[in-house]
Amino acid sequence: MRISATIARAGMRRGARGFSAVPKTMRAAVVRQVGGPDVLKVEKDYPVPAIADGQVLVKNQFAGINFIDTYHRSGMYKRELPFIGGQEGGGQIAALSPKAEAAGWKVGDRVAYSILQTYSEFSAVPAAKLLKVPAGVGLDVATACVVQGLTAHYLTHDAHAQLIKPGEWCLIHGVGGGTCQWAAQMARLRGYKVIGTCAKGKLSVAQQTRCDELIVLDEVPGKSFEDYASVDVVKRVMEITAGQGCKAVIDGIGLNTMDISINSLARRGIFVSFGNASGAVPAFPVLRLIEKSAFVTRPKLLDYTVDRAELDRRAGDIFGWLLSGELKVGIDRTFPLEKAADGHIYLEAGKSTGKVLYSID
Repeated sequence: MRISATIARAGMRRGARGFSAVPKTMRAAVVRQVGGPDVLKVEKDYPVPAIADGQVLVKNQFAGINFIDTYHRSGMYKRELPFIGGQEGGGQIAALSPKAEAAGWKVGDRVAYSILQTYSEFSAVPAAKLLKVPAGVGLDVATACVVQGLTAHYLTHDAHAQLIKPGEWCLIHGVGGGTCQWAAQMARLRGYKVIGTCAKGKLSVAQQTRCDELIVLDEVPGKSFEDYASVDVVKRVMEITAGQGCKAVIDGIGLNTMDISINSLARRGIFVSFGNASGAVPAFPVLRLIEKSAFVTRPKLLDYTVDRAELDRRAGDIFGWLLSGELKVGIDRTFPLEKAADGHIYLEAGKSTGKVLYSID
């Protein structure tokens, strides 16, 4: 059987269908050695990935920048070298395999997805990982949904193991920034009473999350991170909750907030630690939890999107809230892919007040 020029150029399997202008190479932000943001290099002749049956080739328009990407780049979370950065993308299907076509996907469909290696012009994505972007939701916002939105959903719906009920208090750190800006809104939609922490410089953003109470912190001089020593957060939490504490604490800050989070818990409350924005959470003795018979969990997104039904349930909620106006998503800043290092520098400096993206023309 003769293979078409399109399929040969794209490195796709026989039978794949796609655009006629898929090139052999693409731009991609690649890490060949771990380290600071400067190790993230944009290469212009990286091979366009081949697609296997059951996959599609997505022409990316946006890639999300997340803290986990900085952990991969720095070596905190190990990856095999070299690798393309990122794990969140959005764009249009440029080519698809017969199995993906049989599943109902079409060339030109607007999609968002999460796989490793999204800082690139093209990504080979299993059809089972795709989210179809509804009309009325921009691709930039949809891309932001995939990691931060889905993460906020599982944090507020399931990671707390239902140890918090509607009407009970939840503490969420950093509600003026990325994931927890989503989480604060979703927690309110769940019926929890929400205490948010935020830096003074992000107060206007934090106020839009409609937290019941905000604890406003000074900023670290020369940076935009909150100074958690500037306010006695535990004291304020206990004042707000009439001495009871919070049944759940959602903490993506890490090192600077671990003690605050544990000490802010109510009896049989749960410390949900999901990020390391200020540094990794150090090991601590389990006996620290005995005072309040407390719980602790360290969840990750893959364990809360284990099958298509769970992925669709979470995404369906998020897209529905976006379309109804119940959920507001702020795109803080978009960097061109060529400025890949600048995107990481910006995020790690704690400057973001919403989603940070790469634009891939």
